Amino acid sequence: MTKMIWQQGELIEVTIANLSDTGDGVGRADERVVFVPNTVPGDRAIVRLVHVKPKFAHGKLQQLLSPSPHRIRPSCIVADKCGGCQWQQINYDYQLAVKQNQVIQALERIGGFVQPPVDPVLAPPSALNYRNKSTYPLGTSATGQVQAGYYQKGSHQLINLNQCPVQDTRLNPLLAEVKQDIQQRGWQIYDEQRHLGQIRHLGLRIGRHTGEMLLTLVVKNWNLSGIETQAQEWLKRYPQLVGVSLNRNSDRTNAIFGSETRCIAGVPHLRENFAGLEFQVRPDTFFQVYTETAEALLQVIQSELNLQGHELLVDAYCGIGTLTLPLAKKVRIATGLEVQPAAVEQAILNAQRNGIDNVTFKVGAVEKLLPKMGTIPEVIILDPPRKGCDRAVIDTLRQLKPSRIVYVSCKVATLARDLKLLCQDGQYMITRVQPADFFPQTAHVEAAAFLALSNLYKDSNSFTKTEI
Repeated sequence: MTKMIWQQGELIEVTIANLSDTGDGVGRADERVVFVPNTVPGDRAIVRLVHVKPKFAHGKLQQLLSPSPHRIRPSCIVADKCGGCQWQQINYDYQLAVKQNQVIQALERIGGFVQPPVDPVLAPPSALNYRNKSTYPLGTSATGQVQAGYYQKGSHQLINLNQCPVQDTRLNPLLAEVKQDIQQRGWQIYDEQRHLGQIRHLGLRIGRHTGEMLLTLVVKNWNLSGIETQAQEWLKRYPQLVGVSLNRNSDRTNAIFGSETRCIAGVPHLRENFAGLEFQVRPDTFFQVYTETAEALLQVIQSELNLQGHELLVDAYCGIGTLTLPLAKKVRIATGLEVQPAAVEQAILNAQRNGIDNVTFKVGAVEKLLPKMGTIPEVIILDPPRKGCDRAVIDTLRQLKPSRIVYVSCKVATLARDLKLLCQDGQYMITRVQPADFFPQTAHVEAAAFLALSNLYKDSNSFTKTEI
């Protein structure tokens, strides 16, 4: 049978069967795949084709003929436009089921594992009002009004927001009102096409347990007239606001933050209580965006490891010590490895603040530091960026042969790739995989994989045991 030739702009009928890793609905028509944002498995819809390829197409929902039983009314009035969320129209229980399946599929298809032991997704206390950090690009409307929001998916059209249902509600007044202050000050909004203007982004951050807030403006240069006066006004207006900072990003880049941040008023950090410890968090510090989910996943890690107090532990990609410090309280010696000097500086201060003296932090790339450890730790924690572990890290772990590895991943595709390498020839076995939902209403899922060294390898270490 000859396939019909699809044309851009054509209307077709599609039944959505699945969801892609990026959050789009996936349907089939005429033996070809169609990706449709803002749809739900079970939807039957009329779709307008917007990008057509020989074997697939991207479409736009034109008319919903019959809704999926998993479809709900979004909490946000611009959910179908704003690119900040993909799944507000999907029942949350179904979101969790899809995310668990994403982890299983990645481990089976990429990792080659048969029936991997993947638990149900660790669900947070709320699917809304959870983000402790939001960074909004700024723009100007056709009438010259300052806007802040997220870009419409697949475009650079800014969707203006005065509140966001997924960020902590205590940040909403700042989102709505700071734009007006920028407008009244006459500060120019950055134009990325012409590389002109001054203010690029508005950054908001809150300690979920302390309520302390930070406000940061990302600027092209430091010359922002009147910022000191305005910063003091913000501190007076918002009692929970403890610091106002500028971050300079003068490059033509999509990166949000530049390398230098200056505190203009108040203090350069907020205090947050995490897992019974107090942390200082700066505007540009990496800290999990859903505090309560991070604490719940830490509890799973602690329970699964069942640490007895005699272990040597290495936390690779340790950041400011978010996992290192709570785990250090349960082992003999802990070492954190981190490539960012500023993060290590904060980690050391956080250890001192909490009176934890059995931990050492080292600056450098994990692939360079790990082979020089001169020790065989019983436990290694891996929490790499989205690209996963450098191959040299995997090779070193296979030589080092720690008894247990916990791999915390923010991208299940690279998790599956790296686990396949670690488990090659049966050296390690996956004992448990715990997915966790750090980003409800989006297609993003994280997971912690627990690995145990096979009995065949336990007595064949090629490193000499020494103290860390």
